[in-house]
Amino acid sequence: MAKKRHFDKEFFGFLKELKQNNTREWFQANKERYRSVVQEPLLRFISDFSDPLHDISREFVADPRPTGGSMFRIYRDVRFAKDKSPYKTHAAAQFRHRAGRDAHAPGFYLHLEPGNVFVGAGSWHPGGEAIGQIRTAIAENSKGWRKILDDPDFSKRHKLVGESLKRPPRGFDAEHPLIEELKRKDFISIENFSQTKACSAGFIDMVADSFRTAAPLVRFLTEAVGQPF
Repeated sequence: MAKKRHFDKEFFGFLKELKQNNTREWFQANKERYRSVVQEPLLRFISDFSDPLHDISREFVADPRPTGGSMFRIYRDVRFAKDKSPYKTHAAAQFRHRAGRDAHAPGFYLHLEPGNVFVGAGSWHPGGEAIGQIRTAIAENSKGWRKILDDPDFSKRHKLVGESLKRPPRGFDAEHPLIEELKRKDFISIENFSQTKACSAGFIDMVADSFRTAAPLVRFLTEAVGQPF
């Protein structure tokens, strides 16, 4: 059985055009094309990704609903932004834990943007209680955290990104051997892919394999906040 291709030049071409014409007038005139060449292919990917995701963990969800599902909305929240461009110029999906209510919960992420395709895993900007739980887990199980980051299958492909505190977090020893890890505000790993690979028929398998190698990180974070993996 031939592998299915989900994304193509039209998908990325639309996003490139949107970046050059980021206005409500242009988007409304091209809304049906957006649905056809961007939204529907990503929703098909999400639907097809349910089984590969469940092979990693059945606690995470691939929800292909166009609203309220795994796919992020194209509309930007510009209420507090200096940039008032109304639309995102990328498409993205997050595969959240069943207990997660928002993008801050541990999970897996797919980002599709012209010239910038990557997959992510972990927890972005976890809230007050959650970040305390994660830092405590790292402080108390330093060997377990280091084992994940130093594993060759992980370290050769993934890199940790995100913001960090300038000073040690309150309540943690400034001399802790993993103090730089404890300063993190984000616990996210990413692996980059070329746009050519994203347009290939085997891309869904590449994403699944990437998530699989990052699964120990997500397991650590998920269990740190008291949820099953």
